Amino acid sequence: MTAADPDDRPLWRDHNFTIFWVVQTLSVGGASFSYVAIPLLVLDATGSVTQMGLLTGVAGAAAIVAGIGAGVLVDRVDRRTLLIWCDAVRALLYALIPLVWLFSPQLWLLYVVMPLGSAVAMVFQVGYASAVPNLVPASRITEANGRLFASYAAAGVVGPMLAGGLSALLGPTAAIGVDAATFAVNALGLCLVRFRRAGPTPDEGGSTRTRSRPGWDDLLVGARFLRRQPVLRALTGRLALLTFLTFGLTDLYIYHLKHDLARSDRTVGYVLAVAALGTIAAALLVAPARRRLGFGVCWIGSYTLAALGIVGLGAAALGLPGDARTVAALVTVVVFGTSVAGICSMSLRQEVTPDPLLGRVTSAFWTIHTAPGPLGAALLTVAAARWGTAWVFLLAGGASLAVVASALRTPIRRTRPERARVDEPLAATP
Repeated sequence: MTAADPDDRPLWRDHNFTIFWVVQTLSVGGASFSYVAIPLLVLDATGSVTQMGLLTGVAGAAAIVAGIGAGVLVDRVDRRTLLIWCDAVRALLYALIPLVWLFSPQLWLLYVVMPLGSAVAMVFQVGYASAVPNLVPASRITEANGRLFASYAAAGVVGPMLAGGLSALLGPTAAIGVDAATFAVNALGLCLVRFRRAGPTPDEGGSTRTRSRPGWDDLLVGARFLRRQPVLRALTGRLALLTFLTFGLTDLYIYHLKHDLARSDRTVGYVLAVAALGTIAAALLVAPARRRLGFGVCWIGSYTLAALGIVGLGAAALGLPGDARTVAALVTVVVFGTSVAGICSMSLRQEVTPDPLLGRVTSAFWTIHTAPGPLGAALLTVAAARWGTAWVFLLAGGASLAVVASALRTPIRRTRPERARVDEPLAATP
């Protein structure tokens, strides 16, 4: 037995990772209830896809604002404690919706809870992404992310089906209440997890420095790191465009099923549950695919597949009356492609970023590339209300293909970009 042996044991035998894995899976399963129920609640109350897009845009904008300072917060406080507080706050926020709806529907409350919930979720996501390298060895980051995504997707299969059925039986607010309960359970579970202690904070050149009071320079450290890392710089720009084109897709899926195909809430839940199978498949395949094919082929190929799936949704919608099974199959293709690309980009970022900077780099990465999302969601849903979902799907899919094609001329195409130093030209990598 050697000192390195513990790093080779199965991840399920790692106590801290296993607890983290279980409670996060439960939380994602609960979140899938709100994922289905919130748009249904808005659609039932207003009948407007524009209102759905507006709420999505407002929530997305709040997440972007929160993302500006989330990285500094994650890098300066105990990450486990921060995650616990984030889940506790979200439990209270989402519990307000069913409680208030017991007396009278109040649409304005959604415009309060959703932005606040999204802001807290952004802080949580930055903390979560920064925590994974504190739980597993660097050589197992992609495997750990794959396992997390796989179990999340499994919860995502069951969650939307149950949410759709519960919404049809008791109303969407009951499904939102389930989400609130899972956040509370997740907060309690995280109390049992122990993370590795991070070292001193390095500056951009790699040297260490003492922790000073946060200022604009501290906030910009993550953005500067992204600018100096060629593949992360290219990824951030392409993902900003792709987010603009795809941020509102879930609203369009639900509106297409409910409005164009006249399907029930239960059917909406089943379609989104089937689509979650795409994430499961992606999670199982991404680690061996990246080892065998490399980063560039995996990222570019998977996003190409996703864009083709969006185009397929538009083509199928032109042939109305359509079949919900066709929608489910095509959405599964989209989810599979975006999940493979997402796991690859997250793992690469975790591999090349020093741990004490990971919160700020993750925050900068997500803030920059998600910034166009709220505007995109609003424009896509307005366009769908005016011209129909078919043409919006075709436009979004075609434009996504063009964005992905542009990545072929960037460092994204490289097979092993994780081997390059921050200040090393990527062309020098094998």
